[in-house]
Amino acid sequence: MNDIRRTILWVIFGFSLVLLWDQWQLHNGKKATFFPKPEVASTASSNASANSSANALPSATVAITATPGQVPSSAPAASAAPREKIEVETDVLKLTFDTEGGSLVRNEFTQHRDLVDPNKNMVLLDQSAKRVYMAQTGLIGGNFPTHKTPMKFSGERTLKDGQNELALRFESDELNGVKLIKTYTLQRGSYVVGVKHEVVNNSNAPVSPQLYMQLVRDGNAPEGESAFYFTFTGPAIYTDAKKYNKVDFEDIEKNKAEIDKSSANGYVAMVQHYFASAWLLPEGVQRENFVRKVDTNLYAVGMITALAELAPGQSKTLSNQLFSGPQEEKVLEALTPGLDLVKDYGWLAMLSKPLYWLLDQLHSVLQNWGWAIVALVLLIKIAFYWLNAKAYASMAKMKAINPKIMEMRERLKNNPQQMQQEMMKIYREEKVNPMGGCFPIMVQIPVFIALYWVLLSSVEMRNAPWVGWIQDLSAPDPYFILPFIMTLTTLLQTALNPAPPDPMQAKLMWFMPLIFSVMFFFFPAGLVLYWITNNILSIAQQWMINTRMGVPPQFNLPKFK
Repeated sequence: MNDIRRTILWVIFGFSLVLLWDQWQLHNGKKATFFPKPEVASTASSNASANSSANALPSATVAITATPGQVPSSAPAASAAPREKIEVETDVLKLTFDTEGGSLVRNEFTQHRDLVDPNKNMVLLDQSAKRVYMAQTGLIGGNFPTHKTPMKFSGERTLKDGQNELALRFESDELNGVKLIKTYTLQRGSYVVGVKHEVVNNSNAPVSPQLYMQLVRDGNAPEGESAFYFTFTGPAIYTDAKKYNKVDFEDIEKNKAEIDKSSANGYVAMVQHYFASAWLLPEGVQRENFVRKVDTNLYAVGMITALAELAPGQSKTLSNQLFSGPQEEKVLEALTPGLDLVKDYGWLAMLSKPLYWLLDQLHSVLQNWGWAIVALVLLIKIAFYWLNAKAYASMAKMKAINPKIMEMRERLKNNPQQMQQEMMKIYREEKVNPMGGCFPIMVQIPVFIALYWVLLSSVEMRNAPWVGWIQDLSAPDPYFILPFIMTLTTLLQTALNPAPPDPMQAKLMWFMPLIFSVMFFFFPAGLVLYWITNNILSIAQQWMINTRMGVPPQFNLPKFK
């Protein structure tokens, strides 16, 4: 049993060192040695392509075809209308549209602050030297209007007081007799944009255009992303058949992306920590999904749907939605099936979703996300009280017989085989299971990992204050007070546990809390608060059970020789 415990401890210790080394490499701008993130082209390449991307989407696809994924890079301009950026504002959004194609090229969220500079608003879509991220639509299947075609704008630019809806209209000139009209509808308090595409055939022959919708983004990580924990950034496609499918930029680069290419449901999205954009078509509308490399360090995810044949003089209208905003779970669930999965809980989603629901209910009562975290951990500890009681009772028994084991080890230190036999004999006589304290705690680990992902993924934590100096639960503690308290509580908990008989194990039990504590100095304050609360409640329960069993609380301090 001793050998098993020693092996487990060394494995955990070694794995912790590997993780710390990788994160230290990333923190210093180097490549991770053991767990590298998917690589994409450099920022410099992205910046170079930022200014040219509007004129080269993509350079390899010049011909206008109806093949899925082959969205045009350019189309002949129908007129020499001056290009203009149209700025529009609602109560929660500041949007910028480009009259070239009527594309959405920037959105700013007035209710969410920038991660790097809290004095600025969060910007998701952007077309600048730092970021390329746009939402585009157009027609293929002939020489028709695309996201490169000049359009004329009409409509109001500001949502006025008392007004709940704002309509923006972009109209192209005719290309081969075909005209495309895009109407964007913005709602008060909403991050969902209604998009109506009207195709008019004024030519003398029937046409069969197809409508494409795509999100184009560079492959760089979001600014301010932590080097100490990884969250997914990239395209995602959802269909009823294959469910939620994340696609790495690296797989697109190597042409290894595997997606459900044809469906009559689902959505395409571009995802990053806390925020997402997604094109939504009505259920039942057949579409072809695609991912593709557009340019150097520039990628697209989108879908194409046929509009049926239009006879001369006929028109066809298709309405869909563009979501681009924070990953608020209840909003996502209401929009379309599976959209809530862009809030990535990983493989523990079945546990994470009910935990988020409970956290949200507590927040509705307490009106503070920090206190809601404390209350949630308290409820979890109550739910696992009897399981924890068994674990701590087992530890108390181990602590009570520890002097006898230490004396025996000293007496038989030159006879390892007899030492092992005597140790097992003591365990049998005292009716102690050396692993009895581990199993109840192991059962709870998935719950606390799921809660970890809830706190890490929930956009509600951004800019959410707790008390005093903690004004953003999604950011590290600016004065490192919470991580310091967490370190102290972890060391106190270690001191209350029975000391392992093996001196090497005993030393390891003190090194591990210190190693993990280093990482928590760079974790969001909300995560550290959750861990501190769990530690304090665990210490209180352990102290109470030890006292009840007649084992006075003792501190097993480290002995390093």
